[in-house]
Amino acid sequence: MTLPPADSALGKLMATLPRPGRVEWIGVRPARGVAMQALDEVVALAGAGLDGDRYAGGSGKRGITLIQAEHLPVIAALAGLDAVEPARLRRNIVVSGLPLIALKGRRFRLGEALLETTEECDPCSMMEAALGPGGYNAMRGHGGLCARIVEGGAIRRGDALIPVIDASAD
Repeated sequence: MTLPPADSALGKLMATLPRPGRVEWIGVRPARGVAMQALDEVVALAGAGLDGDRYAGGSGKRGITLIQAEHLPVIAALAGLDAVEPARLRRNIVVSGLPLIALKGRRFRLGEALLETTEECDPCSMMEAALGPGGYNAMRGHGGLCARIVEGGAIRRGDALIPVIDASAD
């Protein structure tokens, strides 16, 4: 994604967020077909993924997936459910307090790690099994983001998500 110049009116608006985000939930899937494991802490591996996650050896483009906590009740409502537990959605990190879409094309700190958004995390057909009929469509527009791990480090529940406005300064 091409961002507007940082000194333009739109660039300034896009760089302004009300506060940092906060890690609410962390999960990894050690192997295909097994349930997500909720953790209090995980180590992000630069250029790879999360330690203990089955995607840790992949290309790195989808090294970590994030979803916005505020979207969980919306997904549940659209799927006709009372609530949705984060593990059902197959994302690694649930973040609250800031709109993840504002991080598109940007770098950000998550705990000790430096991440860079690579793409939106669109739902897959597994959402039909996880959420029931219509689950795929309930997730559309609410699937979160995928990110590459630029610098590794620990990520803990309660850690801040802080956008890096000028990536060259970090």
